[in-house]
Amino acid sequence: MTAGWEWDETLFSGTAAYYRRGRLPYAPGLADELAQVLHLDGRGRLIDVGCGPGTIALTLAHLFAEVVGVDPDRGMIAEAGRAATERGVAGKTRWVRARAEELPAGLGTFTVATFAQSFHWMDRDLVATTIRDMLRPGGVLVHISDEKSEPRTTEGLPYPAVPYAAVDELVRRYLGAVRRAGRGVLPQGTPGGEALVFARAGFTGPRRHVVPGGQELVRTVDDAVAGVFSMSFSAPHLFGEDRDAFEADLRHLLLDSSPSGRFSERQPGTEVFVWAKGPAQPKPRCGAA
Repeated sequence: MTAGWEWDETLFSGTAAYYRRGRLPYAPGLADELAQVLHLDGRGRLIDVGCGPGTIALTLAHLFAEVVGVDPDRGMIAEAGRAATERGVAGKTRWVRARAEELPAGLGTFTVATFAQSFHWMDRDLVATTIRDMLRPGGVLVHISDEKSEPRTTEGLPYPAVPYAAVDELVRRYLGAVRRAGRGVLPQGTPGGEALVFARAGFTGPRRHVVPGGQELVRTVDDAVAGVFSMSFSAPHLFGEDRDAFEADLRHLLLDSSPSGRFSERQPGTEVFVWAKGPAQPKPRCGAA
């Protein structure tokens, strides 16, 4: 994936319990937008690759006959199963603990594949090609992420903003200046350039859609703490025996910033790129240069 770094099973170890509470939600109109642009009607099969605790898979479950979530983290798969039961969709969902690189894993074919802020952790060329082969004719790959370019000012909202810069500095004080990722580090961060990868794999497009955000959110200290522990670069296990001390310092920092224990946020918009399955790629002939 990235030179000098290899995936290992501790990447998101211990984060699953914090994920649903700590991560900001996707824009509330996401399911309706995808239903419209993809003509979803409750039929077909969805595979959500790097599904985490089922955030996207469960948001879209009512639009498909069957949903399969794939994730290598045991805790994420367990959380997804619990959430599916809570929402009454356990009968139409399946949760598979596996790396994306282990696909197709006998899972069959799908009408839609989604990657929601997960693709950068994978062997991207391999996974994109595999997923293309797992899509039925007319199938699509949907790449989903927060809209990064929009301004999200909290001016005029009732509570202070989460002091993200100070929180990041506290994480660096405990874990060092170089971004942690499982047992390794990512000094250059995760890769971009997804469009080139999808094009190389034989996808056509993309069609870009933005689901608007901007809604007012109120977050608590517990929400902010969960957000920190939901991240790969500040996963609970990385702090070792200093975990409790870090959390105490984090809570102190947050309460110093907002004595009421509440923070204001703006809901981020959601950016969606829809890639169509293109024609089959020609296989090289024997002896071809």
